[in-house]
Amino acid sequence: MTADAHGELTSELANDIAVEIDRLRTHYVGRLPEEFIALEVQIAALDGREKDRKLLENIHHCLHKLTGSGGTFGLAAMSTEAREAENLVKSWLEAPHLIAVDAARAALLGVLSRLREAGTHNTVTPSAVNTTSSAPFSHQATGEQRLNLWLVEPDAQVGEELVRALTQFGYQVRRFAQPYELAAAIVGARPDALIIDIGDAAGMAISDTVSHTLITLNCPLLLVSEHGDFESRASAARLGASGFLVKPIDAARLVDHLERIFDAQQALPCRVLIVDDDAPLAEHFRLVLCAAGMEVDVLSEPARIIERVATFRPELVLLDVNMPGHSGPELATVIRHHDEWLSLPIVYLSAETDLSKQIKALNRGADDFITKPVSDPQLVAAVRVRVARSRQLGELMSKDSLTGLLKHSRIKEKIVVEVGRARRNGTPVSVAMIDIDHFKSVNDTYGHAVGDSVIKAIAHLLRQRLRKSDTVGRYGGEEFVAVLPECDEATAKQILDDIRERFGALRFRHDGIEFASTLSAGVACSTTLSAADGNELLIAADAALYTAKHAGRNQVRLAGE
Repeated sequence: MTADAHGELTSELANDIAVEIDRLRTHYVGRLPEEFIALEVQIAALDGREKDRKLLENIHHCLHKLTGSGGTFGLAAMSTEAREAENLVKSWLEAPHLIAVDAARAALLGVLSRLREAGTHNTVTPSAVNTTSSAPFSHQATGEQRLNLWLVEPDAQVGEELVRALTQFGYQVRRFAQPYELAAAIVGARPDALIIDIGDAAGMAISDTVSHTLITLNCPLLLVSEHGDFESRASAARLGASGFLVKPIDAARLVDHLERIFDAQQALPCRVLIVDDDAPLAEHFRLVLCAAGMEVDVLSEPARIIERVATFRPELVLLDVNMPGHSGPELATVIRHHDEWLSLPIVYLSAETDLSKQIKALNRGADDFITKPVSDPQLVAAVRVRVARSRQLGELMSKDSLTGLLKHSRIKEKIVVEVGRARRNGTPVSVAMIDIDHFKSVNDTYGHAVGDSVIKAIAHLLRQRLRKSDTVGRYGGEEFVAVLPECDEATAKQILDDIRERFGALRFRHDGIEFASTLSAGVACSTTLSAADGNELLIAADAALYTAKHAGRNQVRLAGE
């Protein structure tokens, strides 16, 4: 199953998934009589001897599956009956002596009768697949495609400065003097994000017309105010603002907010591995998560879990607790035996309601416990939130806290990976070493806080102007490395020159003083240095940077020039 170019489900795909879910539900209901007959045979076999324990274990497992699957497939009454019976059988299994077989058989046959009635009279309603993801806006920001911003700024001078700064960061900006002007503009256009300077906190009382316009635009909203008190921020939250900035507006901080919003919209699909012995239920979960735009794999053979985790590389594992042969806690422990998967989120998805058993299972390497039956929206939300948090933690570990770029060691690893890929594919890869000119004087003159703003500005530009396939890292201090796969040295030099010019056009302020900064860069390409490995390519790019510095700075040089 695939989505469209923006990562959203097409209408045709959504309909296909809805039909498949309905087919699965119909098949489940049609199969219930066979399940009940198999259950009846096992109940009838109870005879008061030692083999009854094995029969009761099988009966308990059947009831456990009906508890979880019944609610999921719309048979809530049947699920409730099955849960009560499951708990009854569990109490028998935990008893120190054999049960009174005649009473037990009678009780279970009564349960079976009620299960049949509940499974017959419940109606299964057609599914409605939600084709919208958690973020209703999806864009692919690249160096070639410019995101469209609308800016409401009454102060002409401030507005012009913001337009100029945001344009240099790669955005296309349209300015309005007052919020009411938006109503006429939305007739033929829509922005990717809206920024409104509401001035004094009293301006939070936005008119009904503007509020209606905001609803119509249905895009991320960032508010700018002269006050950052709690009430102002709470009012912004009521308006649905994705960000809140206090004057004076720092263009770098504003871009920070915009990038977080757009990065969330462009996030890759969540990869989820479901491990469950109930094939129809697992397939239902798979379809529901696929309908939410996720990539899902199902494993019904627990013994293959290590192989599947290694090949599929899931970002979350959904594990049933009670499975024949290998339990969920056993599998969670096996996964945790591998150092590279210590941080992989594992969530139990089970009909087990015994709190002590849930706690015991969680102590075996899992992160959370979701009790079946679970509604489709709850399942999607639970998975999406946990994957998002895992990604955030992963970024904290691999990315520089100031710039959000890869750390020194990670960018060096990326160079090795891309050079190896380029050799296999017979394509070029370019590596650029970038350095801010006279950065020490910026720190000495304006302070480290302003220096940090300059560093963040160049990080934003690099992310904005490079392709999604390119990788950028902070090499150290004011030095950066960019890895450009399938890019020859002439193209790489052209790209870096464009970034250099845009960076030089930015203006920074401190205590009323305005200043600019420049950068120098060195580029090395695998086609020019055909025998070079990743480290040698980086050394060549650094040497080219050294040449650019000694040739007067504010320029880009190629290796060997």
